[in-house]
Amino acid sequence: MSDLVMVVGIGADGWAGLSAAARRELHAAEVLMGSARQLALVPEATAERVAWPSPMLPALPALIASHRGRRVCVLASGDPMFHGIGTTLVRLLGTGRVRVLPHPSSVSLACARLGWAVDRVEVVSVVTRPVESLHAVVHQGRRVLVLSADGRTPARVAALLAARGYGGSPMTVLERLGGAGERVIHGTAGGWSLPVAHDLNVVAVECRADAGTVPLPCVPGLPDEAFEHDGQLTKSEVRAVTLSRLAPVPGELLWDVGAGAGSVAIEWMRAHPANRAVAVDSHPERAARISRNAAGLGVPGLNVVTGPAPAALAGLEPPDAVFIGGGVTVPGVVEGCWEALRPGGRLVANAVTVESEAVLASWHGELGGDLVRLAVSRAAPVGGFTGWRPMMPVTTWTAIKPVEGER
Repeated sequence: MSDLVMVVGIGADGWAGLSAAARRELHAAEVLMGSARQLALVPEATAERVAWPSPMLPALPALIASHRGRRVCVLASGDPMFHGIGTTLVRLLGTGRVRVLPHPSSVSLACARLGWAVDRVEVVSVVTRPVESLHAVVHQGRRVLVLSADGRTPARVAALLAARGYGGSPMTVLERLGGAGERVIHGTAGGWSLPVAHDLNVVAVECRADAGTVPLPCVPGLPDEAFEHDGQLTKSEVRAVTLSRLAPVPGELLWDVGAGAGSVAIEWMRAHPANRAVAVDSHPERAARISRNAAGLGVPGLNVVTGPAPAALAGLEPPDAVFIGGGVTVPGVVEGCWEALRPGGRLVANAVTVESEAVLASWHGELGGDLVRLAVSRAAPVGGFTGWRPMMPVTTWTAIKPVEGER
């Protein structure tokens, strides 16, 4: 029992809101860990109190190990397994050493106050992520709950929505949910006037697009105009086909090599919140542009690596899929990507020049896969009429790396 870490969820109502089981665990604890605010909510506990150091996560393993053999109880806000310390402790110690007693989460409490169905709400935590993560879920008619980092988050959310063309969206800030000082503040994103709220708050948004705001779809093939670029951009139609060949699966990692504007990596990450990507480009200006595009399209967690491939690929986590948008003629690029690719992973490479086509044809001959040529024409004015303007044809090679034992 001494090796078991208890994690108790607690709300803003403190001791009064705890269940009998939670109170028993706190009374029995020899060591009580939590933030200073959480520890202050438990006046009746007699255990040794340990406030989290800052930063907490790097110090957590040694801190838990230093109290091994004692009854340790960790306090968490609300549901410890919902963006909470409970998930961190399970990863660190394993499920056998952690027991969790949850409290209603801030999401459950907020939906109860608002009359919203929990299963129909998008939830975005900006506690440890940039507020730009919100871009990925802003769509007409959607309801969104933002878990705030601090009291300035509501104003940042309002500014982001207004700049995105959703200034008319109703906003509600719910402070200290469940506590004696609970307060609810209403307004709209465009007219938000509260610069700082209480640090303990949740922001509720009903997304309403302003007139003329162009929606961004969830499927691959965003309009080219959605990206800042210098011409090095995988065009919308080709990008949609490329993403279908890359076949994103939740939780997988993509390398986007010769990323240009980063459009393929960004759309890969937009396909599912758990997806990750590394965008590699040798030009510092393009690398900075990729980061701006990623933030503006709701995936600020995109890892941008500046440097020439294949050297820049050294040390990166092996990918589940690779897209080579530029640099297939550079010696070692295709080889390096193929060698790093996990078994069963997909490699997709595009070519627009005769020389790069020849490289892909050679690799197709060696490794097999699919070789496809895409030809797209867009309607454009021809005098007083309309004609077809062809884009440069794109050759796409797709190969799946065999799993061990396959031929």
